[in-house]
Amino acid sequence: MPKIIIQSAQAPVTGFTAGKPSPLAQAIRAGDFIYVSGQGPLDPATRQVVSEDIREQSRAVLNNLKSVLEAGGAGIAQIVNMRVSLRDTADFPAFNEVFTEWVAGEKVTRTCVGASPHRAGVKVEVDCVAYLG
Repeated sequence: MPKIIIQSAQAPVTGFTAGKPSPLAQAIRAGDFIYVSGQGPLDPATRQVVSEDIREQSRAVLNNLKSVLEAGGAGIAQIVNMRVSLRDTADFPAFNEVFTEWVAGEKVTRTCVGASPHRAGVKVEVDCVAYLG
């Protein structure tokens, strides 16, 4: 079964190769699974970090993730696994507050680690896997 590239204009397109087409997909569907690339707190139009505030960054990240999922025919209810990278683990309570509102009662598996997202100003990045079956 071929992989299907998923693209949303409502989420930023990123890549690590400036001036060249990105080798990254926002998401790929393989069979009944959608694998969403790590989403950062970027404005889809400007590709700039939306704010320094962790709550605003968290909302932007999760909304970007949701936009990509929706482009692939999925939603929050289909998420089975998420990975969260926080630049500062002291931001966990604020992130978790926004996350809890965002999932609105849905259950997912999740790992949250302290890490150093590669872009200056980015405090949080999230990827996920959704199941469509």
